[in-house]
Formats: sequence, structure tokens, C-alpha cells
Amino acid sequence: MHPLAPIVLFVYNRPSHTRQTIQALQANPLAKDSDLLIYSDAPKDEKALQSVKEVREYIKTIQGFKNLIIIEREQNLGLAENIIDGVTTVINQYGKIIVLEDDLVVSPHFLEYMNTALMLYENDQQVACITAFNFPLRYPPNFQDTTFFLKGADCWTWATWQRAWNKFEQDGSRLLQMIYKKNLQKDFDLDGSYPYTKMLQDQIRGKNNSWAIRWYASAFLEDMLCLYPKDSLVENIGYDGTHFKNATKTALFGHISSQPCKLHKLHICENPIAKNSLIQFFKKQNSICTRVFKKLQRLFS
Repeated sequence: MHPLAPIVLFVYNRPSHTRQTIQALQANPLAKDSDLLIYSDAPKDEKALQSVKEVREYIKTIQGFKNLIIIEREQNLGLAENIIDGVTTVINQYGKIIVLEDDLVVSPHFLEYMNTALMLYENDQQVACITAFNFPLRYPPNFQDTTFFLKGADCWTWATWQRAWNKFEQDGSRLLQMIYKKNLQKDFDLDGSYPYTKMLQDQIRGKNNSWAIRWYASAFLEDMLCLYPKDSLVENIGYDGTHFKNATKTALFGHISSQPCKLHKLHICENPIAKNSLIQFFKKQNSICTRVFKKLQRLFS
């Protein structure tokens, strides 16, 4: 039996979200055999002190995992640096990793899906990562695939191997230069349906501090692929404020699937039907996506 991948959770100042994320993980049968490593960032100002303290008190009480390892940052690193450093440290030790943030609630079938997929595609150099997230896409009636590949990488629950993370390029300017040099802007932006290029430009200008856009661009430029489930095994609970209505959230993120995702080894190539479904989804939801993009910018600032 392959050893299970370590679960790495990044937390900050949201005790209620963190608790929901942990409870969902604990409902996975494989949790008891998995190592859980939690990176807790330090407060960036006085306002965050109490909530960070509450999170740190809670995570020390967590049970239900093989091992619990907590890393408390002494200084505030911010989301990007915390994730880049934590992922690099853990993946260099374990060789593979499953990554979550503190606003993601997963299905009871999540760990089985992630670990099985990691095993299936471990030696396929073109596969960059696995994700359990997917938008509520509309597929043609004859679309039977339970999983599929799209170019690039994802960030809302993901898993990868050391060989793929070694391709991660932190320098956004270098990534953007290569996209321009190869004239890949339209493809990078999914036929112009989503402003990934602008996100990368804004990261370079310091308008956001997104590690995720650099991870996506790094895999994209290497012609690497990410495995997606047809039906999402994760729900994002981070957009629960008064300015993000439930109907809007459901239209954009859908609902978590109650069923396990059936996995079998696929031919390693991008699925054109799934890609077109995603493009059409983004185009239809353009106004919603624009609002989410602005929220992401504020999140990564």
C-alpha cells in the first residue's frame, strides 16, 4: 500500500471556518491514517491578535489524525509566502502533498479521491496536480467522464508531487514574459473568458500577492495538466459575507457532491469538451466572475 499523502492546512484568523474545515476532514475514513500539518500565520496587526489566538487554541485540540504537527509563524508572512514556504518544506520531506486553506469544506470521499489520483498519476510527468474542486459546469448529454484534464494547475484543494512543484516559478515577470513571447494570452485566459493575464500583471505590480496565479502559469507554460472531478468534492465557505448572496455563490460554485468520484487512468491530454464547458460557464457568469475577481484581488492584497 502506498503511504498516504500528508494533509497541509493553512490557517489564519477565522476560527469558525477552520473548525468547519477540520470537521469535514475528520469525516473522511482515511483521516485517521493521515498526517495533518497546520501552518498558522502570525497576526499582521492588533485587530487580528484575538482571532489568531482563538484559531491557535482550537487547532491544538484537534484529534482524529495519525499525527498532528502545528507550525506557528512568529511573524506574519501573508498567504502567498506562507503557502510557498510550507508546501516546499513539506513536499521536500514527503515527496507529495494535499493542500487546503481554512475556508474549504470537503466531501467524506475527498481523501480517498486525492490519494488514489496521486498514486495513479505519480509517474506521469505531464500531470502537474490534482484538484477536488470544479465549477457547476454544463456538459453535453453524452459526456460520461467522471474526471478530466485541463491545462495548468488549480488552488482550491490540490495535491501534487515534488517533481511538479519543482516547476513552480515565483517570478511573475518571467512567467508573463514567456506568455507574451509565445503569444499565449488568449489560451492562458481560456479564450478570453477569464482575466488570468491581468491577475498575473497585477501580481507583478504588487496589486495582489497571489501564489495561485503563478502556480497556474508555471504549469501552463510547461504544458502540464491538472486532473478535475466532473462533480466538485469541495465547497468554498469563504464567500459567506453580506455582499456575497447565496444565489450568487450557488451559481458560481455549485454544491458539494455527496457521491464518491470514480477514478480510472485516463489518457494524458486536455479534454476539449470539458474545456469548452468551462469557457462557456465563465462567459455566461462573466458579471459574477468579475465580482469574484475583485474579491480575490482584495484577498491577495
